Amino acid sequence: MGACWSKRIKAESPFHTGVNSGNSSSKSSTVPATRRSEGEILESSNLKSFTFSELRNATRNFRPDSVLGEGGFGSVFKGWIDERSLIAAKPGTGLVIAVKRLNQEGFQGHKEWLAEINYLGQLHHPNLVKLIGYCFEDDQRLLVYEFMPKGSMENHLFRRGSYFQPLSWSIRMKVALGAAKGLAFLHNAETKVIYRDFKTSNILLDSDYNAKLSDFGLARDGPTGDKSYVSTRVMGTFGYAAPEYVSTGHLTAKSDVFSFGVVLLEMLTGKRAIDKNRPSGEHNLVEWAKPYLTNKRRILRVIDVRLEGHYPLGQALKAGNLALQCLSSEPKLRPRMDEVVTFLEKLQDTVKVAQKEHASIHDCHSTDGKASGRTAYPRPSASPLYA
Repeated sequence: MGACWSKRIKAESPFHTGVNSGNSSSKSSTVPATRRSEGEILESSNLKSFTFSELRNATRNFRPDSVLGEGGFGSVFKGWIDERSLIAAKPGTGLVIAVKRLNQEGFQGHKEWLAEINYLGQLHHPNLVKLIGYCFEDDQRLLVYEFMPKGSMENHLFRRGSYFQPLSWSIRMKVALGAAKGLAFLHNAETKVIYRDFKTSNILLDSDYNAKLSDFGLARDGPTGDKSYVSTRVMGTFGYAAPEYVSTGHLTAKSDVFSFGVVLLEMLTGKRAIDKNRPSGEHNLVEWAKPYLTNKRRILRVIDVRLEGHYPLGQALKAGNLALQCLSSEPKLRPRMDEVVTFLEKLQDTVKVAQKEHASIHDCHSTDGKASGRTAYPRPSASPLYA
């Protein structure tokens, strides 16, 4: 199946979902797994319907200095609303929000806007970004989300400057676990949801570096009945899509697992999935890094140098092996996301133990008998885009 790859590939998003999960820490509503009309999606979403005027006031008329980010979809603006009434509030007061204003690019943009409402209007989980409401007025299509103070994982991994200090090993593993929980929740819904565009720019971070998945415009319902895959036009982001999906258009939950492997590798290496500016042979991160993930000596060559050696080598090797499993060319050999969560939870436990041991050793060697307060892990600053 042919595909025209750009930085992001867009395709149709059907609206016939039923979602429910047995996860006690999350909520969702059960919806008949039949095709739903636009009106039915908007009415059943339980989201606030904002007027364009309300969001214009909340964002101070979409001022340029309120822009949090820009992309092919349009721009995201910072705004403020009253927590109870949800009407516009003075800057610096009330609830901080992020308002995505879509480009008026026709039917495709509208479908992705509707897909976000369809999924995030029903699905609720600590590792999914919260959609507060939407605006559907004339040609205007906007979405209103909770504000994520630390911005995207992409910014922290790849942008340089004083505002983007290197993320510590423990925070990277915390983000990986949170993102994995989000995907596992989607895959274990009564009607499986395949995210289809998992990448670092879609992982947003709150003030405590808790990861939340955002941008559900390309999500799809998973296969039902005796079907093992969903047939779709190939879309997503080059470098993250599973090879069998690119070649056949057959979409499964294991497609998301491959994408998770790519993102985990980016977290380990501090390198982008695709970068034509790197030396020949290193343009594709997966192809270049795979051979180095199998033993302690070789993995040292790919671990992010900005960590400056402040990471447990044994844990790095285990994380590398997990990435390798997720990146298997054979989908059946990739782990399920709930298995990935279990593995990362165990790894997280060892990270905490190692931190306690380090703190204890540091206390014992303190010259004045007191802890100096220093830590082996550099602490990141807030993103200027989301401050």
